[in-house]
Amino acid sequence: MSSKLTVPGKLRLFAGVAILLGALCTAQAQSGAPKYEVDPTWPKPLPGNMVTGRAGGICVDAQDNVFEVNRGDLQDKEKLVATPAAPMLEYDSDGNLLNSFSDFKTAPSSPHGCIVDKDSNVYIAGNDDAIVQKYSHDGSKLLLTIGTKGLFDSSTGLITGIAMNQSKTLLNKPADIAVDPGNGDIYIADGYGDHRIAVFDKDGKYLRQWGRQGDNAAAAAGEGGAFMGVVHCVVMDKNGLIYVCDRQGNRIQVFDKMGNFKKNIWIKSGHENTPDSWGTAWWLRFSRDPEQKYMIVADGRNELVHILDHETGNEITKFGRPGHQIGEFTHCHTLDVDSKGNIYIAETDIGRRVQKFKLVK
Repeated sequence: MSSKLTVPGKLRLFAGVAILLGALCTAQAQSGAPKYEVDPTWPKPLPGNMVTGRAGGICVDAQDNVFEVNRGDLQDKEKLVATPAAPMLEYDSDGNLLNSFSDFKTAPSSPHGCIVDKDSNVYIAGNDDAIVQKYSHDGSKLLLTIGTKGLFDSSTGLITGIAMNQSKTLLNKPADIAVDPGNGDIYIADGYGDHRIAVFDKDGKYLRQWGRQGDNAAAAAGEGGAFMGVVHCVVMDKNGLIYVCDRQGNRIQVFDKMGNFKKNIWIKSGHENTPDSWGTAWWLRFSRDPEQKYMIVADGRNELVHILDHETGNEITKFGRPGHQIGEFTHCHTLDVDSKGNIYIAETDIGRRVQKFKLVK
């Protein structure tokens, strides 16, 4: 007997496959996975000939105003005709520029991540420098500096020295900041030079630290506190747990406030075992609903945004692709989320822009 299907048989098979695929799509739609679409109108053009450089970071305040960290490194041609924007730019949710502040003599060299605390103060870090700064919301007052600008926790005190990973007063290329809303303690991902989480009180006094440079054995074992490369982000969740981006380790490491390791959350894309230095776990922020239902992770190695379930760490959905068109990513670096669930992405290096992705479901 022939095993080939007749035309009617093929039609019945295709119909069955179509019904099955339809059922799977329906089930996926009913799962409640969030969906996003890029807002091509955000942000609005800057006034005059003002131009930004690389977008080092982005953060959102309680009123859904958005702060962009601008590195100010204009291209040679731009310098002929453009006015450099300030290190910090504040937009409203529609993308209109509201304010800009600081200057490149005062701000960290190559400013990086930023956050806004519960009192609306703005913190920024510098991954080519050794300081974290705290500003009033409008930027008119520099309220606190942790570290000494240009003096590194290294064997020579210079950016080129061997990282010491131990100073109680100095930092080494910090990347991100988290602030405990209960007591004001400041957690610093320190960072591109050191390989630690350094904790200071609200006045900038050193309290404690944890972390070290990991190796292949530590990575294979999933060892907590061993960071394979850049300690790229630090975030505190609603339960007071500390989530840390072990960027080249392709994972989020979770600790309690004292640095006791709790678990790994692996950021997988199918390329995490490729032997390069980029890694998948670049940045993390939580959705702003009371339960912080979603973890949103920037994966600059694969130019993706991963949406994970906060409770389980399982991936729910993802979006993005490499490219230079609207809605695509070139160096998907940092992100933040507003109260409506919209996601703001800062692209650094040759990306040099910020984009808004609106939650549509």
